[in-house]
Amino acid sequence: MTIVDSTIKSSKCFQNEDYESFKAIRSSKGMWTISPIGRLGNQMGQYATLFALARLNRKQAYIAPGMAKFLSQNFKITLPTLQQEVKEKIPWKNYHLSDWMEERYKNISGDYIKFSGYPSSWTFYHHLREEILHEFSFHEFVTKEVTLYLQNTTAPRQNVTYIGVHVRRGDYVKVMPKVWKGVIGDKNYLEQAMSYFRNKYKDAFFIVVSNGINWCRENIDASKGDVYFSGDGNESKPHRDFAILAHCNHTIMTIGTFGFWAAYLAGGEAIYLANFTLPSSPFLNVFKYEATFRPEWIGIAADLSPLLVKTP
Repeated sequence: MTIVDSTIKSSKCFQNEDYESFKAIRSSKGMWTISPIGRLGNQMGQYATLFALARLNRKQAYIAPGMAKFLSQNFKITLPTLQQEVKEKIPWKNYHLSDWMEERYKNISGDYIKFSGYPSSWTFYHHLREEILHEFSFHEFVTKEVTLYLQNTTAPRQNVTYIGVHVRRGDYVKVMPKVWKGVIGDKNYLEQAMSYFRNKYKDAFFIVVSNGINWCRENIDASKGDVYFSGDGNESKPHRDFAILAHCNHTIMTIGTFGFWAAYLAGGEAIYLANFTLPSSPFLNVFKYEATFRPEWIGIAADLSPLLVKTP
């Protein structure tokens, strides 16, 4: 046994089974990767899914330089980077993934697999939750900055329970009703979700993050003095907003992977918008509520009446 092997085996992070799996992965032939696509929430889902599937099939996972640069702005990710000049010479086998875990993914054959798709379900990786949380642990400077920001936001209050509120708008305002026969979180949904936390935590304080922050200011009641609208809604720089949400105690989300991942990392209670599409929605061909939202999270049914055709 080498010194490296001895050090790894003695680490608390590696039990006997984990160590044997690590040795198999390190000595395995080939490499697996995934094509990065989408924004922060999408790429976090792709990273976590690649991490879990490669571990399950005892293969070494690599990520593209773009994904490494994007995610490492916030997180201490550990998967090695596959340089572009190497990537171009590999005889890849393309493998498209559904958004949720399927039985066939437990035994994928091939030494050079390149995954694609928008895998976004906890069913891929929740059995490795502690390791996934470790991969998405924030840099110390990020945590320090966000902690100070939250403290300054609520000063002079003390012992505050922070509720992160993510309101996804932007292109979804038109895409959801016109393409997917669905709705996004409205004023009434947000009031119900916030009332739940106000009734449960007397020291609740809401940090609202959105790519439609002006809409939020007009539609979320801040008269009680317990709401703060954070950021400028700049979608090209999402890392700070995400870090703020993830450092809160609890979460209210509307739709989208950004809010999901903020809730997953934050822990605590999470409220999500449930049944936000019509039963005939094509969105349900690529999306499953039960595979997206954790069973312990709290769903509030969406108001679908704006989608219904009104007859005289």
